[in-house]
Amino acid sequence: MGVRAVSVGVLVAGLIGGVHLGRDSQAPQPRPAAESVADAVQADLDVQLLKQHESRRAAARAHQREAEIRAAAQAATAARSAAVRAHKAETRVAAAKKAEEERKKEEAKGPVPYDGPIPASCNEYSGSREIGCALMLDKGFPISEFPCLEELWDHESGWNYKAENKSSGAYGIPQALPGKKMASAGADWRTNPATQIKWGLGYVKGRYDTPCGAWGYFQDNGHY
Repeated sequence: MGVRAVSVGVLVAGLIGGVHLGRDSQAPQPRPAAESVADAVQADLDVQLLKQHESRRAAARAHQREAEIRAAAQAATAARSAAVRAHKAETRVAAAKKAEEERKKEEAKGPVPYDGPIPASCNEYSGSREIGCALMLDKGFPISEFPCLEELWDHESGWNYKAENKSSGAYGIPQALPGKKMASAGADWRTNPATQIKWGLGYVKGRYDTPCGAWGYFQDNGHY
């Protein structure tokens, strides 16, 4: 019995020891220090790369927002410029329409009557020619110059105060180009033969000295 008990005890002790040895062999072994450092470095690199990626994405979003803001500002500026141009164009059209309506109203009233003196030497003429004769003498030209003036403006306008050259824009008895030049002789230059003639006589005197000088130039050149 004693020997058998001892044998059993030795066997049990062996089993217990084996169990402990098995447990010790399955316990995790500590990792080498180099591997731990490498893992830490890799983790740090991963974090840095992630931060860089997020930074680039944030920069791209900011750039896109700036581009959108610039595009919107440019579109708004272009729209304002277009609106200003359209407004100016509408204003010009409205002004031109109003001026045309006023011109037609003035022309519908007929010529402004002449109330100045008519010298006896001009009585053989009538209408605008009579006015032209009187104003030419008042300008200081002799009556002998009037036949030249009559020929000149016969060819230019037929002494019609409403005569208008559609291609050039020349207007009135002396065919001023443009017609609004005659405004220097009076605001009623469109409908007043006397205003047109005064301006025409000033032009003739300033450029050709006399009506006959202007008529001679016209004969040579087809205009004056």
